[in-house]
Amino acid sequence: MPAKVNHILLKGIQIYTEDKIIQNGYIKIKDQKIVELGLTDELKNVEEYEMIEISSQYKAIPGFIDVHIHGVNGADVMDATPEALENMTAALPKEGTTSFLATTMTQEKAEIETALINAGKFIETQSTEGSAEILGIHLEGPFVNKKRAGAQPIEHIIDPDLSLFKKWQDLSKGNIKLVTLAPERPGGLELIRYLKENGVIASIGHTDAAYEEVITAIDAGANHVTHLFNQMRGLHHREPGVAGAALLRDELIAEMIVDGVHVRPEMIELAYKLKRKEGLILITDSMRAKCLKNGQYDLGGQQVNVRDGKAFLDDGTLAGSILRLGDAVKNFLTFTGCSLEDAIEMTSVNPAKQLNIYDRKGSIAEGKDADIVILDDQLEVYMTICRGKVAFKKEEI
Repeated sequence: MPAKVNHILLKGIQIYTEDKIIQNGYIKIKDQKIVELGLTDELKNVEEYEMIEISSQYKAIPGFIDVHIHGVNGADVMDATPEALENMTAALPKEGTTSFLATTMTQEKAEIETALINAGKFIETQSTEGSAEILGIHLEGPFVNKKRAGAQPIEHIIDPDLSLFKKWQDLSKGNIKLVTLAPERPGGLELIRYLKENGVIASIGHTDAAYEEVITAIDAGANHVTHLFNQMRGLHHREPGVAGAALLRDELIAEMIVDGVHVRPEMIELAYKLKRKEGLILITDSMRAKCLKNGQYDLGGQQVNVRDGKAFLDDGTLAGSILRLGDAVKNFLTFTGCSLEDAIEMTSVNPAKQLNIYDRKGSIAEGKDADIVILDDQLEVYMTICRGKVAFKKEEI
């Protein structure tokens, strides 16, 4: 009986499960799901599977989930076309990302609305098998603080507006899953309470809030911090600020851009020591120039200059990143000395739990989506499987 295309058997590999590492293990994948895993020595009933034998030095880990990404490979969510999103879903498996939140940015209301409508339609009809899955939308701006705009165009920043958010959520077909906002601005706490009541993550970001204002936001329902240390009130010994609150309060899960540019390695190590593996999520915050050459690119109508792994506006402001999530993992291991198991928590487990989808994503376990990354002996992405289909395989030299 010939193997069915959607029946795959990975064999002879190290498997990082939820509670242990299986040496010389196997994973059976059927109809987009993980149906069985165990020791290769105990493998039975393989006739209906396409067998993929892999080096025993290679590691199978859960697919990465990027909750904050604007673009890649020349495409951006704000392009507001299905082709742009198709491009992103095809390109991201190369870095180990199997699902993500399509992230918007501050722009004119009409442009945001067009992007939300486009993403909402795409999510409803997307073919996730063999490409990265868009899990929802991350609305970054325009409800932020002009003092901490960063690369968010300041002329389009507005105060949090509950009625406008409700309209936008309708336009997106209910797909906005995470909102970055400044809680200290008028309307901020009202919006946070509404988001909490309706199962949307309220994230504190691009904000000049003082420590006490962050505590008030936590009490209102905020439980997430957008790119820790970047575009927020920093840590001071008489005013802990947003950064201090993020480090101290376990209610807050903090994103980090671990490229060594946005945050110094020493601060990344400090955050890891205080927040531990449970309190951090690695993100890219990448823009369209990722995977492309040095040059000039567009970000929200602004010119971005990309040189030597860094993206800047003309005034020198950092403008997102060109970081690959697989590289973020390697950087984090280098900067902190943490285990690969801890890194998996921060790239797969925590984002899945934060998005309330851990029942189907975020770990290698029977019954879950077959979103799997194979790392080689140098921890480079060798193969990525999205919903049971090989979406990327590194070419042999």
